[in-house]
Amino acid sequence: MSSEIKLNPVGSIEVEEGRFYLSINERYRKALIELEGFSHINIIWWGNRSDSPKQRDILIAKKPYKKGPDTVGIFSTRSETRPNPLLITIAAVMGVDLDKGIVELPWIDAEAGSPVIDIKPYQPCSDRVKKVQLPDWCTEWPQWYEDSAAFDWDSVFNF
Repeated sequence: MSSEIKLNPVGSIEVEEGRFYLSINERYRKALIELEGFSHINIIWWGNRSDSPKQRDILIAKKPYKKGPDTVGIFSTRSETRPNPLLITIAAVMGVDLDKGIVELPWIDAEAGSPVIDIKPYQPCSDRVKKVQLPDWCTEWPQWYEDSAAFDWDSVFNF
């Protein structure tokens, strides 16, 4: 069994003058059919700015959270720095232009030009959990996506 994995980006994340959108390659635009019916999507993207052998070897984060422990394993963070910088972000769908391959977003926590690996519709039956357990150091974080925009994230992170 080969350990090599080949990923084919379906598009890229673009940011222009405060406008956030996914630009989907022409080959994959048919995959956008009926996406506009979903209010939110999960965007799987590649953290290409954190993809170096040195960054892939980082397994421990030193005090990334102000109220967190002094050391956390990278799998206990949502940092771009990881053994494989495969990242996921939920985003609202503001509009879909099938012909141009554009998915309009209100915002995304990714750099312009980041490769989009896949898009999946957000579905409460598989993406929402009733009884979630969190470590004490992050229980004050917002419980809902909609509350995250107004939350003071600077009070959380040490970077």
